[in-house]
Amino acid sequence: MQPGPGTCKPRASLKRSRILHMALMGTSDPSRETEASQEKPFVLRALQIALVVSLYWVTSISMVFLNKYLLDSPSLRLDTPIFVTFYQCLVTALLCKGLSTLAACCPGAVDFPTLRLDLRVARSVLPLSVVFIGMITFNNLCLKYVGVAFYNVGRSLTTVFNVLLSYLLLKQTTSFYALLTCSIIIGGFWLGVDQEGAEGTLSWMGTIFGVLASLCVSLNAIYTKKVLPAVDDSIWRLTFYNNVNACVLFLPLLLLLGELRALCDFPQLGSAHFWVVMTLGGLFGFAIGYVTGLQIKFTSPLTHNVSGTAKACAQTVLAVLYYEETKSFLWWMSNMMVLGGSSAYTWVRGREMKKVQEEPSPKEDEKSNVEV
Repeated sequence: MQPGPGTCKPRASLKRSRILHMALMGTSDPSRETEASQEKPFVLRALQIALVVSLYWVTSISMVFLNKYLLDSPSLRLDTPIFVTFYQCLVTALLCKGLSTLAACCPGAVDFPTLRLDLRVARSVLPLSVVFIGMITFNNLCLKYVGVAFYNVGRSLTTVFNVLLSYLLLKQTTSFYALLTCSIIIGGFWLGVDQEGAEGTLSWMGTIFGVLASLCVSLNAIYTKKVLPAVDDSIWRLTFYNNVNACVLFLPLLLLLGELRALCDFPQLGSAHFWVVMTLGGLFGFAIGYVTGLQIKFTSPLTHNVSGTAKACAQTVLAVLYYEETKSFLWWMSNMMVLGGSSAYTWVRGREMKKVQEEPSPKEDEKSNVEV
């Protein structure tokens, strides 16, 4: 019995080394490398992580600024936020289908799951799609009515809703320190609202949409876990069905809200520049899902959250500089409270999860004693 545990650890280490080596060097036998070449994979890995994180930052920040232009540009004057969201979903669905077809035609060249529209699966995904529509629509409506600089604060309650919904729906309790970080986030949110009001730039409509967007983001995370088995645990299949369902559900909204009529009266409807920018927004919407997964793959979920927080800080500074805004000390303090509270929550939860993983359960202790 004793050789089992002894041989498990080297085998696991060899497997991890092999995976890392294949990802960085394109070979499958790291044992043949010399000590001099072992430093090279580390440098390549560091460079790879830097490139992936940079790609995530550029994609995410560009998408926010581009959406702001489409939703609230004085030069564009396009007052159809639902249509903008609908078109981005349409582009994402077509890209997923296109990549699936390409992968089928050129196996090995493109790694993408096979996508076939199954109405039964679409119905299974529908509850999540409703939440998904709320999430992307409220995100865009929040961005339409508030500035890019305040956008992160306006949608900062996602972590708070995660804790609240985990208790209400999943009956999961949260530690005191995690709740303390949530109180810092809430304090930063209210301070930000207060300072926006003091500067005369507060939009209550945009703030309410931001809170609703935060709620939908939390609900989306919960329902995604429930729906994933229906699409064989494939994120890309889920993305495809979500966006197809969204396109169908958006159509009656476009009619009811009169956006199709407003679109017909839009003077730049026949402009190539307009459609290029619209399509680019859809491409960024598709790309953000890919680069987010890529960043988690090459770093970790914890590092991804930290990177997202740092990106939000950089995005706020860029927005203030780009739009030539002047903000008070308390306004900046509200941003620091939100970003600091979010980072602290990620750190606290990471330590708690690590502690739970390191502590073996009583049943595992009994099992190991029996095996020995």
